[in-house]
Amino acid sequence: MTAADLVFTRGPVFTADPARSRASSLAVVGDRIAAVGHDEVRDLIGPATEVVDLKGKLLLPGFQDAHIHAVSGGVEMAECDLTGTVGVAEYLNLIGAYAKAHPDRAWITGGGWSLESFEGGLPTRQLLDPVVADRPVLLSNRDHHGAWANTRALELAGITASTPDPADGRIEREPDGTPTGMLQEGAIALVARLVPPSSPAERLAGLLRAQELLHSLGITGWQDAMLGTFDGKPDASDAYMAAARDGSLTARVTGALWWDRERGAEQIAQLLALREELNHGRFRASSVKIMQDGIAENFTAAMTASYLDSCGCATANSGLSFIDPAALREYVTRLDALDFQVHFHALGDRAVREALDAVEAALAANGWRGNRHHLAHLQVVHPEDVPRFARLGAIANIQPLWAAHEAQMDELTIPFLGSELASWQYPFGDLVRAGATLAAGSDWPVSSPAPLEGIHVAVNRKEPGTADDRVFLPEQRIDLQTAVAAYTAGTAHVNGLDDAGSLRAGHLADLVVLDRDIFTAPPEDIARARVERTYVGGRLVHAV
Repeated sequence: MTAADLVFTRGPVFTADPARSRASSLAVVGDRIAAVGHDEVRDLIGPATEVVDLKGKLLLPGFQDAHIHAVSGGVEMAECDLTGTVGVAEYLNLIGAYAKAHPDRAWITGGGWSLESFEGGLPTRQLLDPVVADRPVLLSNRDHHGAWANTRALELAGITASTPDPADGRIEREPDGTPTGMLQEGAIALVARLVPPSSPAERLAGLLRAQELLHSLGITGWQDAMLGTFDGKPDASDAYMAAARDGSLTARVTGALWWDRERGAEQIAQLLALREELNHGRFRASSVKIMQDGIAENFTAAMTASYLDSCGCATANSGLSFIDPAALREYVTRLDALDFQVHFHALGDRAVREALDAVEAALAANGWRGNRHHLAHLQVVHPEDVPRFARLGAIANIQPLWAAHEAQMDELTIPFLGSELASWQYPFGDLVRAGATLAAGSDWPVSSPAPLEGIHVAVNRKEPGTADDRVFLPEQRIDLQTAVAAYTAGTAHVNGLDDAGSLRAGHLADLVVLDRDIFTAPPEDIARARVERTYVGGRLVHAV
């Protein structure tokens, strides 16, 4: 037999292969796995073979992220970054320091502030104005469904008490109608359209900055959940194509083309052209992202029941369906017939139902085409809809890190959902028991991109390192093997990488080495593990 280029010995090796979940050795020839097994794999060691002695450290398939915004996250890393704190005073200090350090910037942009830092999740322009009065400021919150603007930014955008709310968003207002400086959902675009766009060079630098971070976390591939222009942000497609062409894109990336909810089926021809154009090397844009609703914290996630007010009384608001459900069924049926994958943002239980209805309509019209449609976020899922995932072949794209007690959940979500909707949140266990396929991701830069942190929460339903002993809906915990498979084989399946995500002979050698075996460690220590090495196609892309 041909000598291996790379051999790992003295495992453990977790394969994510149901036929053989554990091994102790693995060999790589070129960019492919040549053998998985035990001592017999050492027969492939030749004079030029690189041998990695795992010494009990865990080798497993490279992690993949099923829902991420890598380019925008990488660009934001070079902007005003507020993710390191939840204190309002610290936010203002960081903003002021950034503005002082960048006197040449016409706009102060960035973000990462937390909703729980402000009463009702609503910061005001009056807080920003003393810090930066001479230039406009626009700062996204961590979930990027809202933004904080100063008075100068509102003035430049012409937003006044008489400005109507857009159909897909809301301008928060003072009692007399004057804008407060907080913009929700589609209202962000009223200001964001004025922000100078990042340059192609800045977007490429952002992608490479993000890729370095993601490889350090063991991530070898992902699905970018939004390629196109939205809320005034430029399209990231050019960065991916540039990196794919010059060879600097080492990750495997599927792009989800943005569905413009202000347009209809006439945009499908453009999406077809983009699918042909955006396809080179390790990058292909074969998915379409449809955002069906908003988020629970600002009451725009589409629910089957009304939100409650601060007194616990039902309101007249049950959230927003951004696309008419009948139109959604038509669009998805047409996209499916053209073999597009549809990547839904579906957070509330009504949005989940509308997305599943659309998948069901496509199946009825087109038959089974294997396009692997997936629903991301799934914060609230009606129990009647849980079995539909397996029946329809719809993949549950989960962001596990959010399924825990923390300030935003306890103060801004649970009290306004009511007990029934709140009890249906992030039903990972129910989905698994009903036979659904799970994929997993982070939605970075909304939350940490570290897969080990997400796996920790999926298993424990508690944040890593918390002193809070409460377990969030403990019946929805999943076992470690299932959680790891969601971040490996599950996301590889979503991305159409049938030769990745598990360690089998002939599969791509996308690999990660952890500093410990998380399968033998206590569950509460999962997030303590660290990535020591990451390989893509047998090539080392990260090492400590």
